[in-house]
Amino acid sequence: MQVAIYARILPAEYSQDIDSLLEELTLKGIGVVIYKGLLEQFEDIARRFTGIGIFSDGSNLNSDIDCLISLGGDGTILDTVTLVGDKNIPILGVNFGRLGFLTGASREEFSLVLGELINQNYIIDSRTLIHLDAAIPLFGSTPFALNDFTITKRDAAPMIVVRTFLNGEFINSYYADGLIVATATGSTGYSMSCSGPIIFPDSASLVITPIAPHHLNTRPIIVPDNNVISFEVESRASDFLCTLDARREVVANSVQLAIRRESFTIKLIRFKENSFLSTLRSKLSWGFDKRN
Repeated sequence: MQVAIYARILPAEYSQDIDSLLEELTLKGIGVVIYKGLLEQFEDIARRFTGIGIFSDGSNLNSDIDCLISLGGDGTILDTVTLVGDKNIPILGVNFGRLGFLTGASREEFSLVLGELINQNYIIDSRTLIHLDAAIPLFGSTPFALNDFTITKRDAAPMIVVRTFLNGEFINSYYADGLIVATATGSTGYSMSCSGPIIFPDSASLVITPIAPHHLNTRPIIVPDNNVISFEVESRASDFLCTLDARREVVANSVQLAIRRESFTIKLIRFKENSFLSTLRSKLSWGFDKRN
């Protein structure tokens, strides 16, 4: 078995966690490939574990990797999605962050679930991605997202108008600060904070959610994810912001954009006790009443 480990910049106090993880993996005879930036951050660990491999980007990951372990929060998992792409490598998120909707284990319990990982006693959830088509090249080799795509106004610019179409048929002109198209996975992210609905991950749906709409009768709408959603943007400024998950581009108003379901999926590792409903109850404090 071989695993890859990825993390963003971590506080120095996490050094012991990284050390313990690598020690346990090497003692169990598991091959390890670690992200170059993480190894450079903890140089003492690099000196101790000299036999581990190093990767610097997604091109260094291949089919020999059985699992990619993401150390951080949901944002770190979104990074790993761009690294894995269509390589079909399952991702296990270990929550070193805060909320962690997508993570499969907490920092405190990771040593317990490592045995489950080695014994392959887990469930793999396939998550739908969205793909951005544009008249000009955007987002390089990774024009896809796990959570959401957004169109937003720039800085202090006035609201924009986003004319939106479903398979070429007009839906609505959204007068707003912007518009979100979220996957079912992303429905618990930015879309939910803008009063969008929560969608089960296997629902095969997308949700279109306006950001601070000018008209009070403008509401989110759920559409099947086998449709193409296209946009025309009008703004007093000459351009607007376009994002895929945490990545963004500045786009001229003249550029037409379209969102469709990506041809491949991302696989997330989940342990049996962590259902979608249990995650909602835990992360959103459903059923918790401070009066009792």
